[in-house]
Amino acid sequence: MATYKIDGRIFKTGNCVKDWKEATEWDGRNRISVNSGTQWDHEKLYKSAKGTYWMESWSNWQGDVATAEIMSEHDAAVWLAVNGHEIPSDLDSIIADIEE
Repeated sequence: MATYKIDGRIFKTGNCVKDWKEATEWDGRNRISVNSGTQWDHEKLYKSAKGTYWMESWSNWQGDVATAEIMSEHDAAVWLAVNGHEIPSDLDSIIADIEE
């Protein structure tokens, strides 16, 4: 379980009520992150028990440190849609704003 301090609050991956893995595509040799466009940089979206969406980002490069940031509901909905996940009901009102 990873722990992050974001904006004066503590977020723990193990305390989340839901998490979503990034989508990847096979390029013939490696799984490539849809978000980063590389095989080395990755993201995972979490929803805390208090309803906050936050993103964990990490790299497979030696020496890189994982980071985390709070996501707006709009950005979380976009990330979920791009990664092929169903949009949670608490973000339903945002769907009309992000899809064209």
